[in-house]
Amino acid sequence: MAQYGASFGPAQKDPLLDAFYVELGSIDARVMQRNKARNELCFALTSQQIGLVDLTPEALMFYARAHMDACGDRAYAERPGVHLAWQALVRMGHFGPGTPSTLALARARRPRSVEQLVDQYHLSNQGVRTLLIDYLRHRSSEGMDHNTLQALSRTLASTFWKTVERVSPGQQDLHLSPATYALWLEDVSVVRTPAGTHPRTDLHNILMTVRALYLDLQSWSAIEPERWAQWVAPCPLPASATSGYSQERRRQSERIANRTRERQPMLPAMTAHVERERQATLEFLTRASAAAIDETFEHVGARFTRVATDREHKDFDRSGAARVRVRSHRTGDILNLQMAEDRAFWDWALLGVLRLAGVRQEELLELTQLSVRQYTRPGGEVVALLVIAPSKGDRERVIPMSAELFHIVAAIIGRHTSSGRTIPALQRWDPYESTVGPALPYLFQNSQGPVARCNSVGWLNDALARICLDVAAEHPQFEGLRFTPHDLRRLFATELVNNGLPIHIGAALLGHTNLQTTRGYVAVFNEDVVRHYQQYLERRRAQRNSEEYRPVTPEEWGEFEEHFDKRKVELGTCGRPYGTPCAHEHACIRCPMLHVSPDMLDRLNELETDLHARRDIAQTKGWIGEVEGIALTLSFLARKRTDLERLSATKTTALGLPGVGAPA
Repeated sequence: MAQYGASFGPAQKDPLLDAFYVELGSIDARVMQRNKARNELCFALTSQQIGLVDLTPEALMFYARAHMDACGDRAYAERPGVHLAWQALVRMGHFGPGTPSTLALARARRPRSVEQLVDQYHLSNQGVRTLLIDYLRHRSSEGMDHNTLQALSRTLASTFWKTVERVSPGQQDLHLSPATYALWLEDVSVVRTPAGTHPRTDLHNILMTVRALYLDLQSWSAIEPERWAQWVAPCPLPASATSGYSQERRRQSERIANRTRERQPMLPAMTAHVERERQATLEFLTRASAAAIDETFEHVGARFTRVATDREHKDFDRSGAARVRVRSHRTGDILNLQMAEDRAFWDWALLGVLRLAGVRQEELLELTQLSVRQYTRPGGEVVALLVIAPSKGDRERVIPMSAELFHIVAAIIGRHTSSGRTIPALQRWDPYESTVGPALPYLFQNSQGPVARCNSVGWLNDALARICLDVAAEHPQFEGLRFTPHDLRRLFATELVNNGLPIHIGAALLGHTNLQTTRGYVAVFNEDVVRHYQQYLERRRAQRNSEEYRPVTPEEWGEFEEHFDKRKVELGTCGRPYGTPCAHEHACIRCPMLHVSPDMLDRLNELETDLHARRDIAQTKGWIGEVEGIALTLSFLARKRTDLERLSATKTTALGLPGVGAPA
């Protein structure tokens, strides 16, 4: 069966099949891979009893899927030759224009219509179903991406109305009674999993979405009453339902800032790890490549033997060199050095671009060779630029690349273009719009067998998780830690702003239209606050007369100490600034600068008793002005006592400030 295609083709005497063989031979793949693709196509034609002229994309997909089902629906069970055959058929134009360039893209889920998004939840009330379809279609016309539309349909159709039908089966419209609303709120406030229930963390977002539904219907009914007026109803959510939304957003910002602070000191360890791994695997691969098959060699104090299977003795990869595998003498394990070096390189490249460019995960995966530009300044200096394609916010932006970032991008391009090849132009599946994009030379792509594919979000997150797991062997604090692409984006923003870059420039580099969004990304560290405050003091001192900062003379120091001696009064100390006289003619009880000593509380009571006696005498004698003055003094005395009692009940905190001694 290994040569089935070689005998099937001549027997058919089909010019179209001969053209397929010619196109397959022009693809940059190994002979064994092309033979597998030829056999798979012939198997498909034989099993379906058709000629190549009748083979459709759906028929080839059915053949591939049937084989996977027979193997237990395991992804690796699918024969890789089918992918290469698909690629050849697309290149020769057999499948017609508009056919995705790879079988994987053809299988990707197409965007579902609004009706399909709502109907997947099987709503009983057909009137509300029609309303939600119209509402979602109207909202989607505002430029909403498909991913957001899916989330909105899930909230309204499933979380909101499907739950209403469950707690109140007879509900016919949006007029929810307080009892129905209470039952619905109780149901959606928790998330039920096989492990148990836990409070829902996005409850406020759900409440805001439901409230928006009611308010939109009220607003739209004034413009199109024939379409929306019948569904207008009072919003069942009381004003207090979303009162904690702002507070929850603040708590969320605090959690994110704390997460950034925790990960900031760990980033250097990750960077050092991926750089060491890349260098070590490259040196190991270079050393093993120089060895012949079955030759034993030493590397870093260990002995290895280069090995190859019987097939690999005859098979060669695209560059003409045999696959590099070695067997460790210490463990007996066989290591695939090309795979290890490839993984180490892409770990290094991925982490480098994320931490040095601050791009979102979809922006990183959309980087192409065309994203690299250069700008020549008037002085002749050439600046390397990285153009970020529009993603969130639909705004293109340009990032000036540092020398380190440019080195990483250049290494990626050099890896793709080695041996004189060009970067393959691939189509990419957009998970946010659920569409297939145009063929472009993407920087982050890999080869699975003979077919090149764009890297996915899953690959990106798996790579970061693997890096953290590897680093945990050396640094226990990484145990159970998880880095996301957005963590690295926040660290990038924090590093920029805390190093003095104006926040509006940071917002432009991050692609933010609102400075408040950038402020939310920045985690302020305590040492940064101290450093910036010290820099502020230094700038202020530089603007003042240097004579003010000369050394203090003994006479001046004595005068300074004498001032504090003069501040001592009967009830405590006077808080007036140095070098200023008493502005209240020593009426200390009324003076706000008086700091009453805690042990003078009894003396305050004595003064109060005396003041009451004086007021009685003044009232008896008819001294109205004196009565008014004493009453004012009593009010100040009562305020002093209240402050003294409050301070006496407060625990003191040691600030750890150094003592100040007199100059020598």
